[in-house]
Amino acid sequence: MNASWDTLKILSDPTRLRLLALVMKEELSVAELQEVLGMGQSRISSQLAQLRQAGFVSDRREGKNAFYSLRPHLPPAVLALLRASLDAVAGQPALTEDRANLDRILQKRRRTQEQYFNLIAGRLGKHYCPGRSWEAIGHLALRLTPAITIADLGAGEGLVSQLLARRAKQVWCIDNSERMVEVGTELARKNGLDNLAYKHGDIEAVPLPDRSVDLAILSQALHHAQHPQVAVEEAHRILKPGGQVLILDLNEHTFEKARELYADVWLGFKESALHGFLKKAGFTKVEVNAVAREPEEPHFETLLASGVKGGRV
Repeated sequence: MNASWDTLKILSDPTRLRLLALVMKEELSVAELQEVLGMGQSRISSQLAQLRQAGFVSDRREGKNAFYSLRPHLPPAVLALLRASLDAVAGQPALTEDRANLDRILQKRRRTQEQYFNLIAGRLGKHYCPGRSWEAIGHLALRLTPAITIADLGAGEGLVSQLLARRAKQVWCIDNSERMVEVGTELARKNGLDNLAYKHGDIEAVPLPDRSVDLAILSQALHHAQHPQVAVEEAHRILKPGGQVLILDLNEHTFEKARELYADVWLGFKESALHGFLKKAGFTKVEVNAVAREPEEPHFETLLASGVKGGRV
């Protein structure tokens, strides 16, 4: 920052003072400043360059646009001079008009956003929105995992469990492929997840004690079971009273090649079938809902089923 005489010289120009009054209230683009002041871009840019060089304003680039705001942490003496200068001219017609124009610009910003969201209300989840992906939302949701013991049944490499273990007390991954268990164990070691353990075993005969976990997950695993009802009953057995089971699996479909391509035993399940598995196993508060549908053929649809094991916690 220049000496006080230079500061006074900067503040002596009406246009620069009007610009400072505006950016003191809100970060604004050059285009918005043009609209508020009714001046050409070259004149405004020239004055902003002087204010930036003098250390009064900071600029931020966003694509092709430049946004200006009052420099944070101005020296107290400089800030006092600026406020005194603005107070002295606050009643001038030009500054009064600037304030009204600024309010109009900010309202215009809000209306643009409101119009967009009003337009897509009810359709937000059906249309592309930058950064809003199920993968990103999944990471957000997984960060909410409490410190509980989880069993991932038919886990494969345990991609979901790798994320759950960052918050959970203990995660057990059960899979009948020895190679999957080896790969998953190595991933857990590389990621430093001491609370993530893999066990070789079948989801129809889970190698975990009765009432030992708080949450059991069957994610795209049930359609690989020879006896799905037995697998759901095993999930019930290992859960503590009050524990929950979550099942993600395919809705019933007719894509026969899935048996050959993905080693599927079942071509998905009807909602009523999943509901029946859970009720027969003894779960309460059973819910089954369709949560996703793939746009490409054969348009696989995913169901989410849940239930709670009764009894005292």
